[in-house]
Amino acid sequence: MQKPKVLIAFYSRNSSTELLAKAVAAGAIEAGAEVRLRRAREVVGPDVMRQAPGWLENATAMNDRYEAPTEADAEWADAIVFGTPTRFGSISTELKAYIDSLGGLWFQGKLNGKVGSVFGSTSSRHGGNESTLLSIYTPMAHLGLIIVPLGYADAVMFKAGTPYGATHVSHLDANKPDEDHLAVARFQGRRVTSVARSLRCAQEPVAA
Repeated sequence: MQKPKVLIAFYSRNSSTELLAKAVAAGAIEAGAEVRLRRAREVVGPDVMRQAPGWLENATAMNDRYEAPTEADAEWADAIVFGTPTRFGSISTELKAYIDSLGGLWFQGKLNGKVGSVFGSTSSRHGGNESTLLSIYTPMAHLGLIIVPLGYADAVMFKAGTPYGATHVSHLDANKPDEDHLAVARFQGRRVTSVARSLRCAQEPVAA
């Protein structure tokens, strides 16, 4: 049987969400998945980015490390995991632009039945980490994805994260995700891969 194929499409400005994305990827690979790790691109130009210290430099470095997610990546995948920082309690414009670009696949029904999951980070405590993850559930439902939350299906969930997906609070980018938060993200990768594998097995024809 082929390996489950997992697309992790994320946006990150100051690396917190990037580190969670890498941990989700590590968990998925550990569970036997083939992974594509992709960073959504900015929708504003360098002049705007220079107004936030480090934004342009960080974006340039991350874009060198990761390809941009494409429609072909989403069609390829058995599971799509979205990652985003919080923007006013909701999804970042950059990741939303990628999701909006999947309208052609949606119209053709090519995303129906794929696994979907989410993770994210926020700068401040109570800054919208859970509301952000829940806000992504809505377009995921429209795309026809089978939404896979984390629940409390692993002991790591009692230390960090949320039942909706892995999260992290950076406290104005002073803190990076610690081992507990990264463990939740790795569990998310394993869980998504497990569900994707089960769905693939159910869909594969049985030999006569």
